[in-house]
Amino acid sequence: MSPTLMNTTRIVWAAVAVAAGASIDNDSAIIDMAGYEGVIFLTTVEDSVATGVAAMTVEQNSANSGSGMASLADAVATLTCATNDDINGKVLAVDVYRPRERYLRVNRTSATANIAFGAVIAILYGPRKVPIDGSADGDLVSVTSPAAA
Repeated sequence: MSPTLMNTTRIVWAAVAVAAGASIDNDSAIIDMAGYEGVIFLTTVEDSVATGVAAMTVEQNSANSGSGMASLADAVATLTCATNDDINGKVLAVDVYRPRERYLRVNRTSATANIAFGAVIAILYGPRKVPIDGSADGDLVSVTSPAAA
């Protein structure tokens, strides 16, 4: 087994893209952290209007339920648009290492002016058992010293 990132992480799609809005309040799927030390959540800003505020906050729960989710202290990434489109293509990312609760999700919000978000991807890392079989998550390919095609 080659020591690639793909062998030691699990990549999970957690939420679809969200069309532009000035008052978005969108929750991702719940991620089960059993067997992993941490997770990084990533989303992009696809479109932005001046004064718009894009935010992504990580929430946790001891149960696999949206009811009872609580925001984690300091686990929020925020971008503010100064001029139209200036944060387009920027990434909001929050890395949570050793969460206190088993189940996590993110909540994406927009305020003041329109923001559009890309999909949310969760990358779970620090598995207690390797290699990781990510086949259920999609077609994940890893190559070592590949020749030209």
